[in-house]
Amino acid sequence: MHQQSRRSFETIARDADNSSDDRTAVYLAALRTLTPLIGQHRDAFDRQRRIPDTVFEALADAGLFRLWLPKGLGGPELSPLRFMTVIEAASALDGTVGWLIGNGAGMSRVGGYLPASVTSRWFSDPRTFMVSATGAVGTAVPVKGGYRVSGRWPFGSGAPHATHFMGLASVEGEDGRDQPPICCYLTRDQVRLHDTWHVSGLRGTASWDFEAEGVFVPADRTHLFLGHQPTQPGLLYRIPSLSIFPASISAVPLGIARGAIDTFANLASRKSRQGTGALLCEREIVQATVGRAIAAHRAARAFLAESMSELMAAMDAGDDQLVRARVEFRIACAHAAESALRIVDSLAAEAGTAAIFEASALERAVRDVHAAVKHVAMTPNTYIVAGRLGLGLDPGNARF
Repeated sequence: MHQQSRRSFETIARDADNSSDDRTAVYLAALRTLTPLIGQHRDAFDRQRRIPDTVFEALADAGLFRLWLPKGLGGPELSPLRFMTVIEAASALDGTVGWLIGNGAGMSRVGGYLPASVTSRWFSDPRTFMVSATGAVGTAVPVKGGYRVSGRWPFGSGAPHATHFMGLASVEGEDGRDQPPICCYLTRDQVRLHDTWHVSGLRGTASWDFEAEGVFVPADRTHLFLGHQPTQPGLLYRIPSLSIFPASISAVPLGIARGAIDTFANLASRKSRQGTGALLCEREIVQATVGRAIAAHRAARAFLAESMSELMAAMDAGDDQLVRARVEFRIACAHAAESALRIVDSLAAEAGTAAIFEASALERAVRDVHAAVKHVAMTPNTYIVAGRLGLGLDPGNARF
């Protein structure tokens, strides 16, 4: 089941993506190679609320944190579809691993936003890891050559391992009014970390707060949050921030769900319900649950891939088509999250008490998927925007 599911998603990506340089298989092979190491240290993810350095370094050395680094800087510059293939596979292996790769590799796209003279130095280190946070807005005071930046930003996934941090900041104009927000890139020695990550799911992501107080950020280490001008030619770097950002993690819940299907299938072949001699896999109600889970998973994945393909195609189309494509991609993210949630919860219900023990991969999948889908990138509020457009109204909200 696992291999069949993976091949079908790669087929969607291959059919919808015209890229001739496909390194997806290299990264999928790296994940398979790292599976024993991740399994060996997985208990520590929850206990330490971060992944051990050994695991982080292995993921970095495999190139899994630079999937969106431009080809011009020596990166693979995977298409969004191929990127999601890797993220889904990583998340099926472990939700924390998928989340960190999605966030870290997603932020390697900064190579297409800032001058190459800056980012080439940063990414000369194969273990460069970018943390970003837009859950709060700091302040950026213009000074000669750049800005003095202050703020505290939450949800910095992978913060203990980060070499650089991106915080969103508002710029005060000469008239006293706030200018459009900018992304400010800070080095590790410019921030103070706060271990705030005491949560139920995705515990190993160490999504700590980070804080800066009046640190100097050169102008060439900043760019507009919305409407930035890319510094590299790839289509990837022209996709609007509010669309490409959710693309970096939208496949995580689907990956967790796929891993849960595989885990449950293995459990059902060994476990029987108390009071009966029949294995779970022999019961029709269980068979139907798994069948529905497979259908829901593949349907959600297909919608996500199709909507991303339409978004890429709409980048050179008119404004109306691009707006609709952006909205449809966001509802595909929300739909994928909701589908994954239902899949995991239904399988855990069929597993019974086997799904409540911490040693169970299903128990972890339940916690992780419930945490992942609460991210704003998958908010169901986007359905309202899509509904307004479907009813012939204006979007009513620009945050899509």
